[in-house]
Amino acid sequence: MTERTTGPRPTLESVAARAGVSRATASRVVNGGTGVRGALADKVRQAVEELGYIPNHAARTLVTRRTGAIAVIIGEPGFRVFSDPFFERQVRGINRELTAHDAQLVLLWAEGPGDHDRIARYLGGGHVDGALAFSLHTDGALTSAIRGARVPAVFGGRPDGPGVAVGDAPHVDCDNRGGAREAVRHLVAIGRRRIAHIAGPQDQTSALDRLAGYGDVLADPGAALVSQGDFTAESGARAMADLLARRPDVDAVFAANDLMAAGALRVLRERGLTVPGDVAVVGFDDMPSVADATDPPLTTVRQDIEGMGRLMVRLLMQILKGEGEHGATGGVPASVVTPTTLVRRASA
Repeated sequence: MTERTTGPRPTLESVAARAGVSRATASRVVNGGTGVRGALADKVRQAVEELGYIPNHAARTLVTRRTGAIAVIIGEPGFRVFSDPFFERQVRGINRELTAHDAQLVLLWAEGPGDHDRIARYLGGGHVDGALAFSLHTDGALTSAIRGARVPAVFGGRPDGPGVAVGDAPHVDCDNRGGAREAVRHLVAIGRRRIAHIAGPQDQTSALDRLAGYGDVLADPGAALVSQGDFTAESGARAMADLLARRPDVDAVFAANDLMAAGALRVLRERGLTVPGDVAVVGFDDMPSVADATDPPLTTVRQDIEGMGRLMVRLLMQILKGEGEHGATGGVPASVVTPTTLVRRASA
């Protein structure tokens, strides 16, 4: 319980006086510094609690050169950010881990190339301690802008593009190619022979890797069995209609994400085709709000989206603590690739 209910706001000096220490000692404890004996640090913390002292953020920033804020940058327009549950899950994981580190999330998104300079100026202006960025595109423009701001950064997904060296860009990704291989092998194992792929946007490494995994299993699938989407349900529906027009004998579809798989299922149902009887369908992501709600429930490749967000924060915190150039000492990798698993439901 704190003593303060009314009256002047307690100061760092009053905390020091209550604890019987110098102002400098109280400041080190309050600002997370080291070099204060345990007993003295406990007295300072007790005084903070008793007085209801709230540190002055601006003063703390001057002392620690830290803002306590982390920018989270999403390389998509706002309508995608708020309509795709992938982003909600990733941001939720990031926010939960930032909260555990007593850090504040500052959300930014890049509607297009015109936003890159603005984001770089904001990052370089000392407003945040570091940046987390995901849904990047292979033109490399946003990645280069973030790195050019010279703030510690960790990326969600493998960054790629002109002037982007992967070794200089710590990232967290899932095994997109391996997960795609497992999905297609499952379709082959249940007897499907004309397996199509609804690909994601080809300017994102996750979509490229999933297309490559599909091709690893089907050595010569043929262009007629691949149709292009953009990770939205609407694009999945268009791609499924396109595939049926070109190859009406298709008996399985691997979609590069759950939303496109849901769009494909809708078209198959409208055409009077049964799933999985006529066409088996597999997605990628395992987002419960999508996979459990489709008819039939969707077989899909699970990636730990929320866990990947948490890992991004942990890598960034290691960098901020100075644990190696890329946050990699003592066997901690600069980048992390998490495993995927196939979750079988009724669609395949």
